[in-house]
Amino acid sequence: MTTHSPTAPVTGLPMATVVLKPKRARPFFGRHPWVLDSAVLKVDGQPADGDVVDLATHDGNFVARGLWNSQSRLRVRLYAFNASIKLDADLWRGRIAAAVALRTVLGLDDRTAAVRLINSEGDDLSGLIVDRYGDYLAVQVTALAMAERLDTICDALESTVTPKGILLRGAERGLAKLEGLALVDRVVRGSAPSGPIFVHEHGLKFGVDLAEGQKTGYYIDQRDNRQAAARYAQGRRVLDMFCYSGGFAVACAVSGAARSVLAVDSSAKAAALARANADLNGAANVTVDTIDAFEKLDALAAAGERFGMVILDPPKFARSRSSVDDALRAYHRINRVAVGLLEPGGILVTCSCSGSVSREDFLQMLSGVAQRSGRPIQLLECRGAAADHPVSASCLEGEYLKCVIARVA
Repeated sequence: MTTHSPTAPVTGLPMATVVLKPKRARPFFGRHPWVLDSAVLKVDGQPADGDVVDLATHDGNFVARGLWNSQSRLRVRLYAFNASIKLDADLWRGRIAAAVALRTVLGLDDRTAAVRLINSEGDDLSGLIVDRYGDYLAVQVTALAMAERLDTICDALESTVTPKGILLRGAERGLAKLEGLALVDRVVRGSAPSGPIFVHEHGLKFGVDLAEGQKTGYYIDQRDNRQAAARYAQGRRVLDMFCYSGGFAVACAVSGAARSVLAVDSSAKAAALARANADLNGAANVTVDTIDAFEKLDALAAAGERFGMVILDPPKFARSRSSVDDALRAYHRINRVAVGLLEPGGILVTCSCSGSVSREDFLQMLSGVAQRSGRPIQLLECRGAAADHPVSASCLEGEYLKCVIARVA
């Protein structure tokens, strides 16, 4: 890794100019924040990784200002489209304050809830995710340049949110390697909670493991989808696959008054957390099974089991565009089996958190399932992430979550 210039983060002024190839500037005049290596003609200067750089057309016109990373295929992340704007502490502090203010406007400033305060590109802070769990913040850094500004970011978070502690959660292993990140999970400010954090969601209560839980500890993005699914659960036998901490299962059991819920996850820790959350909410009709989800689906199908609702919320199947075809085959497989498990008129709740799989791709996959199964699938709701996960109109790649609620005849 190159040695970082000490002046760039302080002044926020450019250390070099990245020149675009001819006819490659249009997306960035449209404020798209990612400059891939394939768009770069040359670099005037010798920026260190994390330095501020200007982006210019091949004939020398200013386009935008961003942060450089020679180790990543995503060479520059853009944060300003006006040459007068400095990428300094004042900018980061202002953007963080604006993101927090938006959640207040959305009515999501309740300290007892779990809320995404900063959603990377959706809040003009590419490479930074911050979730609030009660009085604690979980920070996930997915860009090298943001990692080098972690102290500045934490200063701004402390002055804006006043948390008891800020915990750093590392990026996904593959992404960390691509960005040249070497961050370890740790407490970066204040203290860590002595045990699980308990958060409230639509009248329910969930325990969250901030130290070892998946993502930043909880799937906040599915908050409203869990309640939407619960509205269809009344009197039904429900199967919740890839249940993690039991969010869908508990919502269907308690808010939705399901007859019974079978929740399945391959992780013993996740299954234990799901069981604890069911007990916490008095959901005695929830059974939790620790087994590989694919194996369980096949076993249930072989046994001729039938359910009134099947929920599929699997982990990310596609981590890049090159793996989309394999991911769609995996989605087709589990949805085909799920449809076979549903009673006539049953409800399928099927999700994808793979950003590389488009909404159109996902719906076309369901069309294929309907054709191959010979059972009509009626789309009732096509949903996304909760409102505290805004998507930039200039970076639609940020719309990663698909949640489809459908009736299967």
